[in-house]
Amino acid sequence: MNNSVTSTLRVAWASLRILLVLTVVCGVIYPLVVTGIAQGLFHGKANGSEVKVDGTVVGSELIGQSWNFKGTKTPDPTWFQGRPSNSGYDPLATGSSQLGANDPTLVKSVTAAKKQVAEFNGVPESEVPKDAVTGSASAIDPGISPAYAEIQVKRVAERNRLTVAQVEKLVQDNTTGRTVGFLGEPSVNVLELNIAVKELATQ
Repeated sequence: MNNSVTSTLRVAWASLRILLVLTVVCGVIYPLVVTGIAQGLFHGKANGSEVKVDGTVVGSELIGQSWNFKGTKTPDPTWFQGRPSNSGYDPLATGSSQLGANDPTLVKSVTAAKKQVAEFNGVPESEVPKDAVTGSASAIDPGISPAYAEIQVKRVAERNRLTVAQVEKLVQDNTTGRTVGFLGEPSVNVLELNIAVKELATQ
């Protein structure tokens, strides 16, 4: 066997060994270590920030969901409603409508939504906040502004036979402030708020 063939075989064998080592390290050991650390230190977040009620998963802290009557597009007045979603809160189809602020389609849609939200909650259109009629960039945002939650308080209280003060307290308890005091805006997680409403209403 000449030297060139020997050299080629030696290089090929060395390359194969490197491939096998890197496959084991990067494809097996590293994922297992990272998964173990995540499960040990951040178990909830590593599993999708699941929200459970009586041991049953009812959603995620990170993904919004519909609060319509089952099988319809009609919002259920019993519950706080989230932001509009172009994807129907489908996490596999995230994304905004990509329509500009002056687009006639968006203007028409927002105008109609503003009227609907105002009538649904029994408030003037001037009190309807922008997040009540516009979707988030991801279309699956689980939170709403305290202002949007506030205009829904009276309706939710009446439907669940609670006092306005009781429901307002639930909104306050489920409102998170700005990150590190100045990043982002205060937000109310709709899923957690509605769970709190149901628990109080069934006591």
